Amino acid sequence: MNEHLRPDDSAPVYAISVAAQIAGLHPQTLRQYDRLGLVSPGRTGGRNRLYSLRDIARLREVSRLSGEGVNLAGIQRILALETENERLRSQLGVLLAEVQRLRPGIGSRPHAAPSEPSTALVVWRPRPADREHRTG
Repeated sequence: MNEHLRPDDSAPVYAISVAAQIAGLHPQTLRQYDRLGLVSPGRTGGRNRLYSLRDIARLREVSRLSGEGVNLAGIQRILALETENERLRSQLGVLLAEVQRLRPGIGSRPHAAPSEPSTALVVWRPRPADREHRTG
């Protein structure tokens, strides 16, 4: 298939009936998930729902979790945490790339070589018994 004709995963192109069929769900279930905010599809000018491939994958995930006995509130929380996790992973990737750009070599060595001097800081504080021997 020509890559220029294939929509990206986030393009809302599937009508509710098609999305429901692909996800293996009833269209009314998709409407309920939309009302609950579990899967929020795009809308046309006439307010018809249009689902993306990403939305359909999320519908399948909601269906899988529901089938495993997770209630809808739990599913909502799981999806929110997964979304936050994806955001943080993406942000971490950007930050690691920036660190690599600014300081090449950081992160490429798991541990300092034994021949390198230690950068450990040791703080010594006398024990109460040691203080008594000096003052007494």
